[in-house]
Amino acid sequence: MKKDTLLKGTLILAAAALVARALGIFQRVPLDYLMGDLGNIYFANANNIYLLLLIVATAGIPSAVSKMVSGRYAIGRISEAQQVYRAALLFGAIAGLVITIGLWLLAPFIAKTILDEPNASSAIRAIAPSLLLFPIIAMMRGYFQGRQFMTAGGVSQIVEQILRVFAAVVIAFAVYSMDSTNDKSIASGASLGSVFGSIGAFGVMLYFARKLKTSDRLDGSNAGQDSSRRLELRTIYRELFQLSIPIVMTAVTVQLLYTLDNLMVKSLTKGHYDLELINHWAAVLGMNAQSIAGIPVILAVALSQSIIPIISSAHATGDRERVGRQASLAVRIALYSGMPVVLILGVGAYSVNGFLFQSAKGSAIVAMLTLGTLFQIGMMVTNSILLGIGEPKKATMHAITGVLIKIVLSFALAPYFGIYGIIAATTICFIWALSFNILSLRKRTQFKVIGNRWPAFILTTGIVGAALAFVEWAVIAICDGLPQKLMFFLSCSAMGIVLLVLYPLLLVYLKVVSSEEIATYPRPVRRLLAPFMKLRSRSTAS
Repeated sequence: MKKDTLLKGTLILAAAALVARALGIFQRVPLDYLMGDLGNIYFANANNIYLLLLIVATAGIPSAVSKMVSGRYAIGRISEAQQVYRAALLFGAIAGLVITIGLWLLAPFIAKTILDEPNASSAIRAIAPSLLLFPIIAMMRGYFQGRQFMTAGGVSQIVEQILRVFAAVVIAFAVYSMDSTNDKSIASGASLGSVFGSIGAFGVMLYFARKLKTSDRLDGSNAGQDSSRRLELRTIYRELFQLSIPIVMTAVTVQLLYTLDNLMVKSLTKGHYDLELINHWAAVLGMNAQSIAGIPVILAVALSQSIIPIISSAHATGDRERVGRQASLAVRIALYSGMPVVLILGVGAYSVNGFLFQSAKGSAIVAMLTLGTLFQIGMMVTNSILLGIGEPKKATMHAITGVLIKIVLSFALAPYFGIYGIIAATTICFIWALSFNILSLRKRTQFKVIGNRWPAFILTTGIVGAALAFVEWAVIAICDGLPQKLMFFLSCSAMGIVLLVLYPLLLVYLKVVSSEEIATYPRPVRRLLAPFMKLRSRSTAS
C-alpha cells in the first residue's frame, strides 16, 4: 500500500465525499416527494442531531489520532503509534455504546422539550443504533489518514452512503405504501437507513485494516528497534484529549450552527410570522438549503483531513518552509475549487433547487446559505492547518467566539428578517473565525495565499457570477412554457458549460494562476488548463 500525497489524498477524499453528497441529495429528493413539510422537519432534525452527536461521541479523536500517528511515524516511533490506535479503538467502542443508549432513552425529551416536535422522537430513535459503530469507524479512518492512506476512508464512505441511501428510500417507500399520510413513520423509516450504512462502512474498514497489517508485515515496517516506549492508557488519553477537546470545538462548529439554525427558525420567529410560513422555512432549510450548501464544502472536508498528517509530519521535523508551502497550497486549492461551485449553486439556486426538489420554493434561502459557504470552506481548512502546527486552541477560541456572535445576532435579526437574519448570523460566524485563523497562521508560518493577485481573482469572480445570472435568466425566459423540470435542467446545463469555459479562462488570462504554479498541479489539471495557457500566450505575443 503506497502513501498518498496531499493532492492525491485530497482528490481521493473529495471524490468519495462528492459521491456521498450526491447520494445524500438523491436520498432527500424522493423523500421530499414522499413526505410533507412536517415529515421533512422530523427527518432533518433527527439527522442533524445524529451528526452533532457523532462528532461529540468521537470527541475529535480521529483527527487527534491522525496527528499523533503521523508525528510518531515521522520520527520512527512505530510501536507508540500502534498503542495510540488501540487506545482510540477502545474509546470508540465505549463511546458508541454510551451515546447510542443515551440517545435512545432521551429521544422523547429531545423531541418535545428541545425541538418542540414531539413526533420527531421516533425518527431520532430509529437513527440512534447507527452511532454504535460509527465511533469505531471514525477511529479507524483517523489512523489510516495518519498513515497517509486515504483510500480506505474514501471507499468506506461511498459504501456507507450507498447502503444508507438505498435502505432509507426503500424503507420509507414501503411505509408510504402502507400509509401515505403518516409522515412520522415515513421519517422514522428513512432515518433507519443510517444503521445499514454503518454496518457496510465497518466491513470495509475491517478489510483495509487486514490489508494494511499484511502489507506492514511484508515490508517489515514494524520490525526492528525504534525509539518507542510503552505508554499507559492514561498517558495516551491525556494527550488525545488535550488535542481532541479543542478539535471537537472546531469540528462541531458547522454542525452546531446548522442544528442551531434549525432550532432557531421556530423559537425566534414564533409570534412574528405566520406558523405555516415558519414551517415552510424550517423544511426548506433542513431538506433543501443545507443539502445543497453541503456540496461546495466537499473538497474542504477532504483537504481538512488530508492536510493534517502532512502538516504534522513537517512540523514534527521542524520544516517550517514546508509547513508554510503546504498550508498555502491547501488554502489555494480550497479557494480556486470552492468558488466556482459556490457561484453556480448560489447564483443559480433557483434552477438547482427547482431541478433537484419538488419545487423551486425557498430558493432565496438556498442561495443565501450556499453563498456563505465560501467562508466556511476557508474556516475548515485553516482550522486543520492550525491543528497540524500544534495550535488547536487558537482555532477553538476563534470558533467559540464566532458561535457566540452568531447566537447574539440571531436573536437580534430573526424578529425583523426571519430565517434570512439567522442565516446572515451564521455567515458572519464563518467570516469571524476565518479572519482570525489567517492572522494566527501568518504569525506562525510562512503563510501566503495568492498575494497581490486578489484584485484579479475578485474580478474573475464578479464576471463569472454576472455571467451565470444572465445565462439563468435568459434560458428560463426562452424556455418558458416547457415542463419545469426540463427548463431547470437546461438552465443548470447552460450555466455549467459557461462556468467550465469562463472560469478557468479568466483565471489564466487575468494571471490569477501563474505558469510556474500550474506546473506543480496534477497532470489532469494541467491538461485542463493547457488550452487556456496557449490562448494567453498567443494573446500576449500578439
